[in-house]
Amino acid sequence: MKRFVSKAVAVVLAVVFVMSFAACSGKKDSATIKVGVLAPLTGGVAEYGNAVNNGVVMYFEELNAKGGINGKQVELVTYDEEGDSVKAVTGYNYLMDQGVVAIVGDVTTTPTLAVVAESQADGTPMITASATAETVTCQMNSDGSVAQVYKNMFRSCFIDPFQGSKMAAFAVENLNAKTAAVIYNTGSDYSVGLTKAFKETAAEKGMEIVAEESYADGAVDFQSQLTNIAAKAPDVLFVPDYYGVIALVAQQAQNAGVKAAMLGGDGWENVVTTLTDLTLVEGAYFCSGYSVEDTRPEVQAFVKNYTAKFNANPSMFAAQGYDAAMILAAAIEKAEASGAKAGSNDYRQAIIDAMKATDMDCVTGHVTFNEYNNPEKTAAIITFQNGAAKFWGNY
Repeated sequence: MKRFVSKAVAVVLAVVFVMSFAACSGKKDSATIKVGVLAPLTGGVAEYGNAVNNGVVMYFEELNAKGGINGKQVELVTYDEEGDSVKAVTGYNYLMDQGVVAIVGDVTTTPTLAVVAESQADGTPMITASATAETVTCQMNSDGSVAQVYKNMFRSCFIDPFQGSKMAAFAVENLNAKTAAVIYNTGSDYSVGLTKAFKETAAEKGMEIVAEESYADGAVDFQSQLTNIAAKAPDVLFVPDYYGVIALVAQQAQNAGVKAAMLGGDGWENVVTTLTDLTLVEGAYFCSGYSVEDTRPEVQAFVKNYTAKFNANPSMFAAQGYDAAMILAAAIEKAEASGAKAGSNDYRQAIIDAMKATDMDCVTGHVTFNEYNNPEKTAAIITFQNGAAKFWGNY
């Protein structure tokens, strides 16, 4: 998931803490593998960062309890970048100074982009659990074509165009929608990216866009746009933004008389916990990384263990963090087996090559990577029925 955060002008040292753990006995093995975690654990997007970090921590604790990687324990070195791009770069350099062999992170898109740029000279293997912009793994030309793939950067989450395209196809194929309206945030690349992909796929599928409205980032009044949309009586209304905006749009859409089924992307994830009256989004659908109601054994084992450890249901971000750790650990195991010296160019390349060849069952689905280092997997569709969120199924 991507979200823009301001770049701090003041020179403020980030809060740094190091979390290390070894075998379940509590004794630190002399042979360890250091893995970095870069995430906003405090600040405005800490909810995402802590969820991702929880998933990463849980996976490596489980792995260490089973003997670690080739008999070596994994030591996590964690840096809180507070959701700030400048601090994220500071954090990246700190982690490199600590001798990490790879990094899980960053979490939100803008800091991740800053770190990706910094990492190119080092070729440090990285995997983000939640930064969804296309440009996280690829440098793009002005015409939208790919200029360069960042070979060291991977992700366990969907990209923005995937979600927009997925929801347009879902509307046509499962809701029999013939017409659609869109209302989006012009100040958010996340919202703009999903909208572009939704419109393109709608055209391919023969679904007519009868209304297209927009608003500035930070807007709280959408009444005039929604009144215009209501007049067009679309079958579905696509609202690609974050949960705070969705809560406002849902209430105002009802006031404006919008009858369309609302659709969204993974930015809707926390609507379940922030919207006090879920009947406002009755009949809506959104695209998510996974659902706790998915009956696959991988999902249910993860949910059970996470709930026992953190006394809370794991969000999509926690699941994607767990998967990112799983993918990275499997790649490090291949690098360890190669005989290359930890931290050397050959060792880093061995991790990158192994991640590229990923073909494994994870919590959020069976993961392989395409030529742009983006995962190819199904999406979980969440709907709202009788005032509660329900797992519709994988699509």
